[in-house]
Amino acid sequence: MEHKIVFATSNEGKMREIREILKSLGAEILSLKEAGVQVDIVEDGDTFEANAIIKAKAVWEKTGGIVLADDSGLEIDHLGGEPGVYSARYMGEDTSYEIKNWNLIHRLNGVEGEARSARFTAVIACVLPDGRVATTRGAMEGRIAHEPAGCGGFGYDPILMLPEYGMTSAELTMEEKNKISHRGKALRAMKE
Repeated sequence: MEHKIVFATSNEGKMREIREILKSLGAEILSLKEAGVQVDIVEDGDTFEANAIIKAKAVWEKTGGIVLADDSGLEIDHLGGEPGVYSARYMGEDTSYEIKNWNLIHRLNGVEGEARSARFTAVIACVLPDGRVATTRGAMEGRIAHEPAGCGGFGYDPILMLPEYGMTSAELTMEEKNKISHRGKALRAMKE
């Protein structure tokens, strides 16, 4: 393989999706761990784009070459976009997603139909060898379910109901989810 690309994560599940989508590039896709990179990253941006760029640049400063990073979260229309960019830390960094999910469902008590609209949003940032930065964005649209369902996901997957499938994103097979996921859409756009 001619090229190496470092993706700013050590999450194995995320890396499987990334490698599957980017395999046609003919590059070796490495996680932080595989690349031997240790970096403390402070995600203090106020948008998905800002945090993805912060992560990608922090890794690029250690590795050079091509670095990809993402930032993603759940946005809920009825809550004015909350939890938004800080969804992973929403309602307390040490709070389990099970509790966060039930708290979000409770906040939407009495809200029905389109008013429950939400989306997973992901931004991929790419830092090129010369330091130039490009970003892409992808979204997976749905509605907040009335109760969690499924075990095939993590985070907010069990509460994002996908009306076209009649189930939550956690109930999809990994293949189905990769085809429509927010990260997958952003990765495919970056690949182009």
